[in-house]
Amino acid sequence: MSFTDPQTITISAVTSPLPRVETDDRKAVYQSADGLIALSADHSVGKARTRHVLRVDLSKIAPDPFRPSENTKVSMSEYIVFDVPAVGAGFSITEQLALWTGFKTQITASSDLLISKLLAGES
Repeated sequence: MSFTDPQTITISAVTSPLPRVETDDRKAVYQSADGLIALSADHSVGKARTRHVLRVDLSKIAPDPFRPSENTKVSMSEYIVFDVPAVGAGFSITEQLALWTGFKTQITASSDLLISKLLAGES
């Protein structure tokens, strides 16, 4: 089963459509027409662990700090990883979602204060 195509993302009040540009058995990539935003979903299945990764990559063209008269492409990414025991040996999807709900509540509380502090280098 696949995610809806296209996906969309809203960054700084701008919504960008992300049509699927790549797919295989365990990975799909959705990308903006200009190639500056990409969303990927990837599943790695091992003997003992399964990892589900949802990742967003954002790029932009900005002045090169070493050559200010030239522009360069810079990028950043954010992703979440669910690292769980192999199927049948661990947590149900309900339990995994319960942890996600608690985590999501923690990181978005007080207008994303915890993430703001993390990005400022606090721990």
